[in-house]
Amino acid sequence: MDFVSIRVITGDVARLVAFYERATGVRAAWATEDFAELRTATAALAIAGTRTVPLFAPGSARPAENHSVITEFLVDDVDRVHRDLAGFVTDVVAEPATMPWGNRSLLVRDPDGHLVNFFTPVTPAAKEKSAR
Repeated sequence: MDFVSIRVITGDVARLVAFYERATGVRAAWATEDFAELRTATAALAIAGTRTVPLFAPGSARPAENHSVITEFLVDDVDRVHRDLAGFVTDVVAEPATMPWGNRSLLVRDPDGHLVNFFTPVTPAAKEKSAR
Protein backbone atom coordinates (compact mmCIF):
# COMPACT_ATOMS: atom_id res chain seq x y z
CA MET A 1 0.00 0.00 0.00
CA ASP A 2 1.16 3.54 -0.77
CA PHE A 3 -0.02 6.70 0.93
CA VAL A 4 -0.72 9.10 -1.93
CA SER A 5 -2.67 12.14 -0.75
CA ILE A 6 -4.70 14.09 1.74
CA ARG A 7 -7.84 15.81 0.48
CA VAL A 8 -9.04 19.06 2.01
CA ILE A 9 -12.64 20.13 1.43
CA THR A 10 -13.12 23.88 1.12
CA GLY A 11 -15.77 26.41 0.27
CA ASP A 12 -13.27 28.32 -1.90
CA VAL A 13 -11.00 26.06 -3.96
CA ALA A 14 -9.21 28.88 -5.81
CA ARG A 15 -8.34 30.73 -2.58
CA LEU A 16 -6.98 27.63 -0.85
CA VAL A 17 -5.03 26.50 -3.93
CA ALA A 18 -3.50 29.98 -4.22
CA PHE A 19 -2.44 29.82 -0.56
CA TYR A 20 -0.74 26.43 -0.91
CA GLU A 21 0.90 27.32 -4.23
CA ARG A 22 2.43 30.41 -2.64
CA ALA A 23 3.34 28.68 0.63
CA THR A 24 4.97 25.64 -1.01
CA GLY A 25 6.15 26.89 -4.39
CA VAL A 26 4.35 23.94 -6.01
CA ARG A 27 1.95 24.62 -8.89
CA ALA A 28 -1.42 22.91 -8.73
CA ALA A 29 -2.77 20.66 -11.44
CA TRP A 30 -6.47 21.40 -11.92
CA ALA A 31 -8.85 18.62 -12.95
CA THR A 32 -12.02 20.73 -12.66
CA GLU A 33 -12.95 24.02 -11.01
CA ASP A 34 -13.81 21.92 -7.94
CA PHE A 35 -10.61 19.86 -7.72
CA ALA A 36 -6.87 20.53 -7.86
CA GLU A 37 -3.76 18.73 -6.62
CA LEU A 38 -0.36 19.94 -5.52
CA ARG A 39 1.97 17.01 -6.19
CA THR A 40 5.34 16.46 -4.57
CA ALA A 41 7.77 13.59 -5.06
CA THR A 42 6.14 11.62 -2.24
CA ALA A 43 2.45 12.59 -2.03
CA ALA A 44 -0.19 15.11 -3.05
CA LEU A 45 -2.35 17.66 -1.34
CA ALA A 46 -5.75 17.45 -3.00
CA ILE A 47 -8.09 20.41 -2.62
CA ALA A 48 -11.74 19.88 -3.44
CA GLY A 49 -14.86 22.00 -3.29
CA THR A 50 -17.96 21.21 -1.29
CA ARG A 51 -19.77 20.13 -4.47
CA THR A 52 -17.55 17.03 -4.56
CA VAL A 53 -18.69 15.76 -1.14
CA PRO A 54 -22.02 14.25 -2.33
CA LEU A 55 -20.09 12.17 -4.87
CA PHE A 56 -18.68 10.20 -1.90
CA ALA A 57 -21.35 10.51 0.78
CA PRO A 58 -23.60 13.55 1.25
CA GLY A 59 -22.82 15.47 4.43
CA SER A 60 -19.69 13.43 5.23
CA ALA A 61 -17.27 16.39 5.10
CA ARG A 62 -17.63 20.07 5.93
CA PRO A 63 -15.13 22.82 5.06
CA ALA A 64 -13.06 24.70 7.63
CA GLU A 65 -13.94 22.42 10.57
CA ASN A 66 -10.66 20.57 11.14
CA HIS A 67 -9.20 20.88 14.62
CA SER A 68 -7.11 17.73 14.80
CA VAL A 69 -4.97 17.29 11.67
CA ILE A 70 -1.70 19.04 10.84
CA THR A 71 -0.52 18.94 7.22
CA GLU A 72 3.28 18.86 7.14
CA PHE A 73 5.84 19.86 4.54
CA LEU A 74 9.52 18.94 4.74
CA VAL A 75 11.50 21.99 3.55
CA ASP A 76 15.20 22.73 3.09
CA ASP A 77 15.23 25.80 5.36
CA VAL A 78 12.26 26.51 7.62
CA ASP A 79 13.62 29.91 8.62
CA ARG A 80 13.75 30.96 4.95
CA VAL A 81 10.16 29.74 4.52
CA HIS A 82 9.18 31.83 7.53
CA ARG A 83 10.80 34.92 5.99
CA ASP A 84 9.22 34.20 2.59
CA LEU A 85 5.73 33.91 4.13
CA ALA A 86 6.01 37.07 6.24
CA GLY A 87 3.19 39.40 5.30
CA PHE A 88 1.41 36.64 3.37
CA VAL A 89 0.41 34.20 6.10
CA THR A 90 -1.88 36.03 8.49
CA ASP A 91 -2.04 33.38 11.24
CA VAL A 92 1.35 32.21 12.50
CA VAL A 93 0.59 29.81 15.36
CA ALA A 94 4.22 29.20 16.36
CA GLU A 95 7.37 30.91 15.12
CA PRO A 96 10.26 28.63 14.05
CA ALA A 97 11.49 26.55 16.99
CA THR A 98 13.47 23.35 17.39
CA MET A 99 11.30 20.50 18.64
CA PRO A 100 12.53 17.82 21.09
CA TRP A 101 12.50 15.23 18.24
CA GLY A 102 15.04 17.26 16.22
CA ASN A 103 12.95 19.17 13.68
CA ARG A 104 12.89 22.94 13.42
CA SER A 105 9.22 23.77 12.81
CA LEU A 106 7.00 26.66 11.76
CA LEU A 107 3.27 26.23 12.46
CA VAL A 108 0.69 28.36 10.60
CA ARG A 109 -2.99 28.22 9.69
CA ASP A 110 -4.20 28.22 6.09
CA PRO A 111 -7.14 30.47 5.06
CA ASP A 112 -9.65 27.81 6.18
CA GLY A 113 -7.98 27.53 9.60
CA HIS A 114 -6.18 24.20 9.03
CA LEU A 115 -2.82 23.78 10.74
CA VAL A 116 0.21 23.58 8.44
CA ASN A 117 3.67 22.67 9.70
CA PHE A 118 6.79 23.45 7.69
CA PHE A 119 9.82 21.67 9.14
CA THR A 120 13.52 21.08 8.61
CA PRO A 121 15.38 18.25 10.36
CA VAL A 122 18.32 19.73 12.26
CA THR A 123 19.70 16.94 14.45
CA PRO A 124 21.54 13.92 13.02
CA ALA A 125 18.73 11.57 14.12
CA ALA A 126 16.03 13.74 12.55
CA LYS A 127 18.04 14.11 9.34
CA GLU A 128 18.47 10.34 9.14
CA LYS A 129 14.77 9.72 9.72
CA SER A 130 13.79 12.17 6.97
CA ALA A 131 16.39 11.04 4.43
CA ARG A 132 14.90 9.99 1.11
